[in-house]
Amino acid sequence: MKMLSKRQVTELVLYSPQHIARLEAAGKFPKRVKLGHNRVGWVETEVQDWLQSRIDARDQRQ
Repeated sequence: MKMLSKRQVTELVLYSPQHIARLEAAGKFPKRVKLGHNRVGWVETEVQDWLQSRIDARDQRQ
């Protein structure tokens, strides 16, 4: 299992950290995992699945 840092997630999904936090709070983005006192990460497969769901939604609209 690979964990992604905040920087990696923002580069992957092209959203700001603030927007990612809003999506998380609304239950619309994978939740972060607390790794340490000052460190969080996201499970890579969960973020990839979220991205795939966005692609699938796009393709259904066409």
